Amino acid sequence: QVQLVESGGGLVQPGGSLRLSCTASGSIFSINAMGWHRQAPGKQRELVAGVTSGGSTMYGDSVKGRFTISRDNAKNTVHLQMDSLNPEDTAVYYCNAVRITTTQGDSYLELWGQGTLVTVST
Repeated sequence: QVQLVESGGGLVQPGGSLRLSCTASGSIFSINAMGWHRQAPGKQRELVAGVTSGGSTMYGDSVKGRFTISRDNAKNTVHLQMDSLNPEDTAVYYCNAVRITTTQGDSYLELWGQGTLVTVST
């Protein structure tokens, strides 16, 4: 069984930085794309950033220039470096993985992590 486990959330002051990590556990053969979404209270979930197995990246407009996504394919891990955080970045951040194939030949279209809370406040 494949699971996504997130870490790195917490409380940070405006202007500060945080680094989120997400690791896919299980007997994984390949993962097409991994990324991060977030959901603030009362708002819809939105894309933050994504990265393909080939290293192509994409970012939501609100985080461009401040957040950086990276991926370690050998470790099935994706990181999100968040700089210049502001209160509007406060949300639960969810890791997701798309088109996962295991060494046993099982496949998953999409998986989500449990979410990690990021709070930007004084």
